[in-house]
Amino acid sequence: MNVSLSESLTLPCGAKLTNRIAKAAMSEGIADLDNHSTSRLETLYRRWAKSGAGLLFTGNIQVDPKHLERPLNIVIHDDGGQEQLARLARAGTSAGAHFWAQLSHTGRKVFSNINSAPLAPSAIALDMGPMVSFPTPRPMTEDDIGHAINQFATAAKAVQDAGFTGVSLHGASAYLIAQFLSPLSNLRTDRWGGSLENRSRFVVEVIVAIRAAVGPGFPIGVKLNPFEYQKGGFTSAECVELVKILNGTSVDLVELAGTYRLTTVPGSEESDDALRADAISREAYILPFAAPIRAVAKMPVMVTGGFRTPAAMVEALEKQELDVVGLGRPFIADPELAGRLVSGQIDRLLEPHIAMPANFPLSPLAVLRWNSIQIERLADGLERDPSLTGDAALAAFFELESRNTSALLDHRVGVAA
Repeated sequence: MNVSLSESLTLPCGAKLTNRIAKAAMSEGIADLDNHSTSRLETLYRRWAKSGAGLLFTGNIQVDPKHLERPLNIVIHDDGGQEQLARLARAGTSAGAHFWAQLSHTGRKVFSNINSAPLAPSAIALDMGPMVSFPTPRPMTEDDIGHAINQFATAAKAVQDAGFTGVSLHGASAYLIAQFLSPLSNLRTDRWGGSLENRSRFVVEVIVAIRAAVGPGFPIGVKLNPFEYQKGGFTSAECVELVKILNGTSVDLVELAGTYRLTTVPGSEESDDALRADAISREAYILPFAAPIRAVAKMPVMVTGGFRTPAAMVEALEKQELDVVGLGRPFIADPELAGRLVSGQIDRLLEPHIAMPANFPLSPLAVLRWNSIQIERLADGLERDPSLTGDAALAAFFELESRNTSALLDHRVGVAA
């Protein structure tokens, strides 16, 4: 099957992507203290809009102000900020690309200074090692679950009204949807827990509510991790079954996204460890997990994680292992890379940290924060700074987040007074 990166793709709802390259979601954290969009975000996405990608995703847009990934996430929870959201939508669609809002609810994955009693399926605190601690969440009641479903639907309608061309539900990275899916974080014995059918009920009901709010022609995507990276957790086999369940909904695109944990964390189910051995040794490390999911999916599948050559992208398209190639950090290194990929001008993508100093500590955390600081620069209309060291990036990021958190909390106290 001959498929090129420049080929268009029509989604089940009828919307059309102009090519097979997507700028994947990356956290920005540069909203204002009311958690509304800013001119800096407009600068950032106006630049990426010119990249030549057929589809752009925002970073996390939260549906609940008490559940933040970062202090300066955009939040949609009332009528405030709609004008700012519309300006952002105009920036992201300014060159004709699709621009989808990634909607998220952190559930238990929120720091205690933001929320000391977050909502989650069960009262199990997230364990991410000794360096990070999260509060023990409060188990969601039926009313809490219904409210969260409505929050997603309300946010989806708001972004549609603002001019975004689609939404994506963040069901990966241990956020609320993923917490419902995981048997490690969802110990419920009611209709929301137990079997995969029950654990997937939350995301299915969110999709149903959003579709009722936005109508039939507005794209809805779902982002998933292909497995959970922990023994006893959500497995790749369950992800295949979940996509079969999603086949019965109106989802237009499933994104499979991986993290550094895919290749660094042992101890998952043995079947997934076997696939990981293949993943470690190859480009596009998600593909061993994606191929069986794509084989059962009735909607297009996007794969994000590890692609660095157009040859590998085209091969995956031709083998029908995916339908859309998602790229994240390479868009920091080269904000115009999609056009060059589609036109065949480059044979390998730049890593953002390709010119990092030799003393850069290539830990996953350092690389992540290095890229966060570079996004700050792009939002200011600057170029990335390859001379930035790992230590400097970590220090700058944590100072920035500490300052933003303090400012946000002070602002909220002032507003409430």
